[in-house]
Order: sequence, then C-alpha cells, then structure tokens
Amino acid sequence: MELDSGTVSIIQLGWSRLLKLDDTAFAEAAGERIYHRDDDAELVTFVRLFGAEAIVGPGWALDAAAELDGDNLAHHSTLLQLTRDQGGRGLGAANLYFCDSLPALNPRDDAAVSDDHAFAVALERLCPPDDTAEVGLSDLEHRAILVDDAQAPPAPFAGAGYAIWSGILAHMGVLTAPDHRGQGHATYIAKVAVEEAMAAGLIPQWRARTDNTASIRTALSAGFVECGSQTSVLLSK
Repeated sequence: MELDSGTVSIIQLGWSRLLKLDDTAFAEAAGERIYHRDDDAELVTFVRLFGAEAIVGPGWALDAAAELDGDNLAHHSTLLQLTRDQGGRGLGAANLYFCDSLPALNPRDDAAVSDDHAFAVALERLCPPDDTAEVGLSDLEHRAILVDDAQAPPAPFAGAGYAIWSGILAHMGVLTAPDHRGQGHATYIAKVAVEEAMAAGLIPQWRARTDNTASIRTALSAGFVECGSQTSVLLSK
C-alpha cells in the first residue's frame, strides 16, 4: 500500500513545522539531510521521512552527526553516545506510520463506544504505568473507548485517541487492558479513531517504538504504512 502524493506533501509540511524548519524543507530535501541548528534545544532529534533526513539540535551535535550515516543516527545508542558528554538521556527510537484510507469497520454488538473521560481514566487504572504514561489517553481531547455495557457498571477495556500536531496530523495513541490484549480490540478502536480523525480532515499518524512489536502489528492491521523513523535524546540543562 502506498500513500497518495498529496498525503505525502501534507505529512512533509507537518513534520517541517514540528521541527521548526521551512515549510518546504522535507519536500525539497530530495533524499538529502537537513541540518537545523538550535543551540537552545532541549533535544537532539533525528528524523527520516520519505527518504529525506533531518537532524535538529545544538551546533556541536550537528557537527558530530555530519560524520555519521543515517542508519547509524537512527539507532538510539548512537545518539546516546554522541550526546554522552552533554548528559544525554534516552527517549528512544520509533518508527513513523501514516494512513490516508478509511478503514473497513464493522459495527460491534458486544461493546459500546464512548468518549467519556471517566472511562479513559478507569481504563488507565487497569494498565501498567509505563503504558498509561506513553499513551496519555485521558489527556487526549479526541478519544474513543470500547466499553462492555453488559456489566453493571459498564467497564472500559480498550481505547484510542489522538492529539492534533501542527494542525495537520492526528497523532494516535491506543491503550488496552492487559487481560483483553491479543484479541483485536486495539485494532478495532484504532480504526474508530482513524475514521474520526480523517472525518476532521487530518492525516492519522502512528509512532511505535522499534522494539514494540504489538504496537507495530496493530498499526499495520489498522491500515498504516511505515514511512520513516524518529530518534531523540533529552539533553541536560
């Protein structure tokens, strides 16, 4: 599956703005690397997107990165080593996925979908703290929660939502209660959130850590296409 060329242009614009580059930076990179110096940056970030590369950070980081190829910079360990003397702390490496096709979504009669904030909070209480913190479901303005309404009171067991980035991208997050994982619930509710995001005129975006096979599998099942990667470290100030 390939994304429409118009979708690619919108994603390139969104990420150019996220990295505080010129709006046309990624579109005009033509497979080259973009260097953006920001000596006040709290992060060093390396992004690969549709064959182009961009690195953003202080001048010393850009100078060091110039000696390395993209495959090396995409590794989290490389950026940690590069920033070690500056107290770099890992934020991880992740793949970037996008979609521009409405998902096939069959109504379910075994659960209801709600956007109630209370259900998002209740679902987070069922999940490991690391998962809850990474997704931040209850903090997302746009969300959909799968609820077992046959129980009294109704019980949430999976949820998805998105934050709007650059006014263009719908950055997705999905959370499933541990005892309901591996049953397709994450894919279903992700598709619900994708449908809502696309109805709002946004491009759905999924970011999955490179070691999170469950998240990657869900993204692909929900119709997303891998288009790049992001690797970041946090600098000590």
